[in-house]
Amino acid sequence: MKIIILGAGQVGGTLAEHLANEQNDITVVDTHAGKLRALQDRLDIGIVTGGASHPNSLYKAGAEDADMLIAVTNSDEINMMACQVAHTLFNTPTKISRVRSPNYLAHQEQLFNRDHIPVDVIIGPEQLVTNNIRQLIANPGALQVLDFADGRVQLVAVRAYHGGPIVGQELQEIRTHMPKVDTRVAAIFRHDRAILPQGDTVVEADDEVFFIAARENIRAVMSELRKVDKPYKRVMIAGGGNIGATLALSIEGKYQVKVIERSYERCRVLSERLKHTIVLNGSASEPQLLAQENIEANDVFCALTNNDESNIMMSMLAKRMGAKKVITLITNPAYAELVGDEIDIAISPQQITIGSLLTHVRKGDISNVHSLRRGAAEAIEVTAHGDAYSSKVVGRRLDEIQLPEGVTIGAIVRGEEVLIAHKHIVVETDDHVILFLVDRRKINAVEKLFAVGFGFF
Repeated sequence: MKIIILGAGQVGGTLAEHLANEQNDITVVDTHAGKLRALQDRLDIGIVTGGASHPNSLYKAGAEDADMLIAVTNSDEINMMACQVAHTLFNTPTKISRVRSPNYLAHQEQLFNRDHIPVDVIIGPEQLVTNNIRQLIANPGALQVLDFADGRVQLVAVRAYHGGPIVGQELQEIRTHMPKVDTRVAAIFRHDRAILPQGDTVVEADDEVFFIAARENIRAVMSELRKVDKPYKRVMIAGGGNIGATLALSIEGKYQVKVIERSYERCRVLSERLKHTIVLNGSASEPQLLAQENIEANDVFCALTNNDESNIMMSMLAKRMGAKKVITLITNPAYAELVGDEIDIAISPQQITIGSLLTHVRKGDISNVHSLRRGAAEAIEVTAHGDAYSSKVVGRRLDEIQLPEGVTIGAIVRGEEVLIAHKHIVVETDDHVILFLVDRRKINAVEKLFAVGFGFF
């Protein structure tokens, strides 16, 4: 595909890296020549220095015959105008725009259509991050929670703890422990090394285990791998920006929520907007304030300001003062690699956003893409099409499908039915197949596997 990416920031740059490695024709547009040169030095891409919404810039980038335009600059207005220009002057088939402002998103249906602002797909990073954190709060003990098939299936990552029922035993023992619950371990990461699990694989303490199951069975499976955390009740949020405010608004009906915000004016806005949340004016980096608000009684502390250094320091302080679980927003990938045990979960807005973008870029009928472990691995949901003559997967048992190395099938969703992957299951047309890729570079092989027309004739 010929794809134009507007914006060479962390999202645009990482997205260019993903797509260039998958043999797409990529051109990146930005006003910052230095960022563009740095990208071109390590990637086989085209670059254009100029305004992202300027017709001349888009023309130089090849908009006349581009298949897709992805606008991820730091300006909502530039992103939207670029889509308008691409539509009006170049008739670009697919236009994707990142939009951050809640004021625009509140009127999404009226604004974004071919008759008004012609954006085909809206990506709202704040809403995506909020949903991700809300899932972690709803599933105590999980490191990552990913939805597939409209939430009927979930892929969950947990750290196996000493004393867990299955720790030190083979994976096939899970069925003995839970004969009425069906699940599959998709992958295990041990000391940052991927292990593709077999029935005789032994789970060790501190393993990061990714398992897939129907939503209603998630908690039961988690209890096999680690001691079950009690449901969370109290949540403290540091930072009352878009993400912090949206998270508080979405969970205040179920949890006791406190928001700490430095700006007095912003506190007044939050107090009017939030009905059941306590809003505190101050800094979460002040030990006195945390002690005064009984930080040790809080189940979850979320550091969600727009400053990585502040988030990390506040999280470490909160953890040392007794917060049971710490979730930290970190935009700089280098920092995410450095955080220690005091930060339980590091959230990367870029990886969450890129997963959503890739859903619309991948070839074939792919309805979900999730980046895992800071982008090293992926989980995808792809719909099988065709028949036994035109497809390499339809009409075949799972043990007959020649999966690329490092790829496993975790589950199949057939209508409302969830089928955890076992070798005897036969794939049918329109099945939603959920796959786990230890190495995301195998995505091209997966796309070819599911492409109609590559079957045996």
